[in-house]
Amino acid sequence: MNIIFKTYLLCLTLLSCMTTHALAKNKTKQPKSNNQYIKVALLLDTSNSMDGLIDQAKAQLWDIVNELSYAKCGTKKPNLEIALYEYGNSNLSSKEGYIRQVLAFSDDLDDISKQLFSLTTNGGEEYCGEVIQTSLTQLQWGNNPDDLKLIFIAGNEPFNQGPFNYKDASIHAKDKDVTINTIFCGDYNQGISTHWKDGAQLTYGDYMAINQDKATVHMASPYDDEILILNQNLNKTYVAYGKKGREKQAVQAEQDLNANTYSKANAVKRTISKSSHLYKNKSWDLVDAIELEEVVIESISEKSLPVELKGKTASEIKIYIEQKRNERNTIKKQIQSLNLKRKNYLLKQHEKSQNGLENAMTKAIKEQAKKKNYSWE
Repeated sequence: MNIIFKTYLLCLTLLSCMTTHALAKNKTKQPKSNNQYIKVALLLDTSNSMDGLIDQAKAQLWDIVNELSYAKCGTKKPNLEIALYEYGNSNLSSKEGYIRQVLAFSDDLDDISKQLFSLTTNGGEEYCGEVIQTSLTQLQWGNNPDDLKLIFIAGNEPFNQGPFNYKDASIHAKDKDVTINTIFCGDYNQGISTHWKDGAQLTYGDYMAINQDKATVHMASPYDDEILILNQNLNKTYVAYGKKGREKQAVQAEQDLNANTYSKANAVKRTISKSSHLYKNKSWDLVDAIELEEVVIESISEKSLPVELKGKTASEIKIYIEQKRNERNTIKKQIQSLNLKRKNYLLKQHEKSQNGLENAMTKAIKEQAKKKNYSWE
């Protein structure tokens, strides 16, 4: 009996050790706490009169992204997700209220740019309350109280048009901790009389009026050429993998060209965005994918690898990817260093951006971010 009892005790001890080890193992594998996010839903009127607004959105995207890249929450830098809707375009379905989700919340800056450049205008009915409600219902806003969740709606027709009351949409926004900011494209007082200011105040957002037809001003600096050369080197550090690797790499190059269509200075601003922590491409770039634990080298299939890595051992691939990562980090630091000089140069020239959409959005974001204890570098 003593032998049986001792054996029983030994089994219990082993079982206890195994359970403790398993719990410890599971504990180390618990997902990390959610990082802070700035979530911006951009609702753009794409009716006939809004060509200027769409043009400003395309031209000023990188200014807005760069400003947001300097945000901090304590010691952390929040991530950024942008969603895009168009409304008021007669090419859209009347059953859907002339509303289309162009892009759900995404941190893919290239895709955001691509979708912006795909927008065209056409006459239609502009239903502000309905597009706000649609974005609140369709998008994944999350429940993190530290997230900064914002809607920016821009247009020029009365805010109270359409079947859905904007006041009811505001109640829904409050329930989700979402702040609605309104940008009237036209005279400030006209926007007030057509309920755009009221549409913002209901959620303690900002009301702004801009001249949507004013051309975007891009300010040049002596550092622009060097930054653009670094952009070419930066692109060479991307290692496309998987089915969409080459396609996404082409999109990256296409958005470089799109930025440059406005000016060399705008292409510089995009390069600065690409050097920030907000520019991530884990879905198609092996360097980001491995660093962000999207893929493991040992488990990636041979057919998913680019030509230069086919037939290589896992060890050889790791060395190659590490080399590209080091090159990229060095280039990013060089770009950021030049950007600091560029910013100082523009300040000394007393150059301050007067771009409508950019100023309206960044001012509102900074003010509302204070409520969440965000700060700017």
